[in-house]
Amino acid sequence: MQIVIIGSGNVAYHMAKAFTLKSIPLAQIFGRNEKELSKISEELKVPYSTDHLDEADLYIICVSDNSVEEVSKIITRKGSLVAHTSGSLAKEVLAGDYRKASFYPLQTFSKSKELEYEKIPFFVEAENEEDQKILTDLASKISERVMESNHEKRKYIHLTAVFACNFVNHLFSRAKEVSDSQEIPFDYFLPLIDETVQKIHEIEPKMAQTGPAVRNDVRILQLHEQLLKDESLEIYKTMNHSIQKMYEL
Repeated sequence: MQIVIIGSGNVAYHMAKAFTLKSIPLAQIFGRNEKELSKISEELKVPYSTDHLDEADLYIICVSDNSVEEVSKIITRKGSLVAHTSGSLAKEVLAGDYRKASFYPLQTFSKSKELEYEKIPFFVEAENEEDQKILTDLASKISERVMESNHEKRKYIHLTAVFACNFVNHLFSRAKEVSDSQEIPFDYFLPLIDETVQKIHEIEPKMAQTGPAVRNDVRILQLHEQLLKDESLEIYKTMNHSIQKMYEL
């Protein structure tokens, strides 16, 4: 099967790398950013192009959500299978006369960070059973966790990921602002962060909650509020309110 990956960003790089490491041949990586494509091509030994899209049996579109529809229009081969990697878009957003699908890897991707691809869950959706099997088999060569998921469920999967990853990372950034303001090395907080994440492998998150809000320690909450201002203060109040509401305090 001839496979082409479209894109040059974080997801495209890691999809190409996962395929390569699992000995799944790629015919081409296609995109606009020649500098990034050249780096990927040199590392993974996969041909690339910025102006000629090869014919393929399967195109995997790895671009930002707001670019998926426009990028999908460049694919003109009617007999091909085309899948995007978005967690929030329906497969019907693909704007071409071909078989449409979704091939969603549930992970946060950065080119500089190594990943264990076999641990990344893949959620697959296609228009028919044959294409579903093609994509499921392909994902299963990469990952130990592959699941069929329609668009409605995938929207909630992506929403959960935003809470569990994007929001949490933003809180890390805010926490670092506080530690930086007092010249406290943020590295000192990494064991705490690691233990917090590791704990929920064994304990349900709600049962693992600690801190002044769940203890309803008003004195400490007020003290912390006096140390903060602007957005960080609003975040602190909102988070504590949410914690107290969850535990009916």
